[in-house]
Order: sequence, then C-alpha cells, then structure tokens
Amino acid sequence: MTLARRLALALAAGCVATALPAQATQREPFPGFDQYVRTALTTWKVPGASIAIIRNDSIIYAKGYGVREVGKPAAVDERTIFAIGSSSKAFTAATVAMLVDSGKVSLDAPAAAYLPNFQLFDPYATKEITVRDLLSHRSGLARGELLWYGSEYDREEILRRVRWLQPSWSFRSQFGYQNIMYLAAGQIVARTANVTWDDFIRQRIFQPLGMRESSTSVKALSGLTNLATPHATVNDTVRAVAWRQIDNMAPAGSINSNAVDMAQWVRLHLNDGKYEGKQVLSKRLIDEMRTAQTVIRVEGGSRNMNPAAHLMAYGLGWFLSDYEGRYVVQHGGNIDGMTALVGMLPEEKFGIVILSNMNGSTFPTTVMLRAFDHQLKRTPKDWSGQMRARADSQQTQARAAQARQEAQRVPNTKPTLPLSAYVGTYADSMYGTVKVTEENGKLHFAFGATWRGPLEHYHFDTFRLRLDTPVLPTAPVHFRLNPEGKVEDVQVNLAGMVTFKRVPDRPARAATAGQGSESR
Repeated sequence: MTLARRLALALAAGCVATALPAQATQREPFPGFDQYVRTALTTWKVPGASIAIIRNDSIIYAKGYGVREVGKPAAVDERTIFAIGSSSKAFTAATVAMLVDSGKVSLDAPAAAYLPNFQLFDPYATKEITVRDLLSHRSGLARGELLWYGSEYDREEILRRVRWLQPSWSFRSQFGYQNIMYLAAGQIVARTANVTWDDFIRQRIFQPLGMRESSTSVKALSGLTNLATPHATVNDTVRAVAWRQIDNMAPAGSINSNAVDMAQWVRLHLNDGKYEGKQVLSKRLIDEMRTAQTVIRVEGGSRNMNPAAHLMAYGLGWFLSDYEGRYVVQHGGNIDGMTALVGMLPEEKFGIVILSNMNGSTFPTTVMLRAFDHQLKRTPKDWSGQMRARADSQQTQARAAQARQEAQRVPNTKPTLPLSAYVGTYADSMYGTVKVTEENGKLHFAFGATWRGPLEHYHFDTFRLRLDTPVLPTAPVHFRLNPEGKVEDVQVNLAGMVTFKRVPDRPARAATAGQGSESR
C-alpha cells in the first residue's frame, strides 16, 4: 500500500489531523482582510481569534490572530482549541436528522414518545410538543438557565425538573431561545441510539469528518497545549477566566474545536451533507435544517446578529436571515470567556468559522459580514466600526438606566432584622435549595457551584450578590417578611427572577428519658 493511500485511509478514519492546503495559511483571501481582523481585535479587546474560510468544498484560508492568553506570548494558530458554545446546537440537530434518515426518529412525533418521563408544566404542551419543536425554540418556555448553569444536576435530573418551569408565552406562539429543549433533543438521540450523545457525536460526526481535535467536554482538554484561555472584562480590564464545564447541558453548547476541524463541518453543510464523496447526512435533512421553522422579530439582540437582515427565522440548529439578496445560515456561541460564530452563504458555497477567546463579543459578527462583502464583490463596509458605535450607544443607555436605578436607592437604611434572622435554607421545587450563612458579620449566598458570594447591603431588606465568577454581574437579592415579621422567602434575580421559600428549621429532638440532654 502506498504512503498516499495509507494517509487517505488515516484521514478517513480521523486518525490524523485533517490535511490543510499550504496556500490556505500563506495568502490572505481578500485584500485588506488581515488588517481588518487585526484592527477589529483591538477595537473589541479580543486577545485572540482563529478563522477558517471555505469556498467550493475547499479551505481557502485558515489562520490565527493574537494570543491564547493576555500577558503571555503563545500565539493563536488555525489549530488552537476554543469553546464553540451554542454553535454546538447545529450538531445536535444533525444527530437527530441522522436518526430521521435511518427511520428511528420522526421530527413530528411527540417528544414523549422517545422520552417517556418527559413532562412540561402545561399538560397540553407535554402531549403536543414534538421533536421539531424542541429544535426550533417554540416551546413557550423562558430559559430557566439556573437549572443547569453552575448547578450540580445531571442531564436526567435537569429534564425531570423542567416540569416546574412555567411557560412565559403560549406554546408555539413565538420564538423563545431555550437550551433545555436542546438537552431533551440530545437525550432523545442517546435513548434512541443507545449511546451517549457525546459518543454519537464522536462516532457519527467527528470521526467521519476527521475532526480528531474536537471534543464534547472540557474534561478532554487536560494536557493540551494549543489551547485558548477564556477572557472577560473585569473592572475595565481584560482578564483570563476559568473554562466553564457544562457537561450537564452538553447538547446545547459544550463542543470544543479549532478552526480547521470546524471547517470540515462547514464543508459538509455546503456540500449538501456529503463529505469526501460520502453522504453523511441526506440533502433532504440538510435542507430541512435550514428551512424556516420559527419566525424571529428583527429587533434588539436579534438585530445584532445581522444588522443588515430584513427577515429572520430559526431552522433546526441554525439562525436564518438574508444579506444583500443571499440566504444566510449561521449560529453563534457564547460560554464563559469565549465567543464563536459559524456563518454560511449556501448559494455561494461560501462559509466562515470565527473562534475567539473573549466573553460575549460582537467581534465574530463583524468579521463574518466583512467576509460576506468580499465574497459578494461589494465595497466592504467597516462593520466593526459601525457595530462598535452601536454597542457604545447601547452601553451609554445601559449606564444611564443603571444610574436611574441607583438613584432610587434609599441611603442610610439598614436591614429590618439582625443578620442572623436571614440565615437559613430556602427552596424552590425546580431549582433546589439556596443557603444563606453569616460569616464575619456578613451574609453569604450559595446556590450550586457558581452562584456564590457575599451579600452587600443595598437598602432595607435588599442586598446585592457579588458573585465569585467575574463573567456575571452583581445580582439583587430581596428578603420578604411575613406579617409576623419573620423572613418568609428570598427573591433572587439570577437570569430571571426566582423566589425561594424559607425552609422551617428542624426542631431539636426531645431528650429521651434516661439519656443525656444532647440532641441525637
């Protein structure tokens, strides 16, 4: 067997890193593109990024910019690993589509047909919600992020507890981004295929596409050297933060990858489900994934995803919109300290992957739109400058709103009760328990592994929770008293307002005759 043949077989099996044409890293794809990216990195205070551009089933460009970690010299290259966050959702939709191709799952069958214990707050929604609904963000549920983000619940327990998440809108009435429904879709894959979602992704996507450096958990990153460090702005300074472990919500956003590996994923989609001559996913299901399922109003945050869009919708794992008369298929991803984006112009057979190590950044969108301008042979816009100006305006408005709120603070007040009266355990049927303790004359709040920190007095019986993690802002915490003047519950605004009821203290057991007075 020739060396070339052995190499081809190894690539097909995912045993060696995907080959990359030499010219892909030697020449910028469009005049001025490199300089635009470097300037945008500075504009958005992004330490590093990795970009791959795909056209006509070939990687025409793959390159890293900046550094893996601020203050350290190690540079980002095209194989540096980043978290892709919610760009993982398209992978989950694809795994469901593969089972549809094989006749094991129907998109329009009730989700409960595959998850017998799956239950929502609304009995009608429980009965009617389909696999398609899970993948298109129309469950009627708000996010309920506390159920998984930083919590200690595993995948099964999260799905069990979602039955207590009350709907925010009518079922199927509007778009409402919902991570937990993607977990449900991933669990359907696991139950139907009789393997974990992680193993299915590995066996049916990573291996056939040669994505050997990609993984579904931060646990797989141990020992890797070419690894980006997450960053966030802390007190106006860009600082490194910890990787976030979200194995319990993996189907919604846990994949880690690099630009070259992700380029193979884009090649699959631009080639209608075919990769290196093999039909990995049917064209019928590729088309279904990028067919509008749920309308999205073009306003607010959705406008930031594509400022040029006239219409927006969600398909199955993809956001859909228009750009200069072309169809845009894209999905971003954000998880602590990382922002990613995969964008495609299917009619142009053109796609781009942008991975960056900065929290909640607009940088990837500005690069995607600039690349689209070049591909469509339009005079390229300074999307970075335009979107920076818009972001600065929004930040000014946010600071003004915060100042107005701060002006409502009543000075020189104190809590109604001694701090010891607020100490205790508080519970919610869905989210579980919160513990409030007193340490060194201060109240401390603890929920799960992430929502922890001191409570700073604000006014009256309202405090501010200063969280241990720098990627999250302070959160208001309000204790409510009953008519007897005792603490009844605590309201916490953590990714939405949640009320935790006070759990009565257990009375000490009475001493038994003939025994000492010590409680047992």
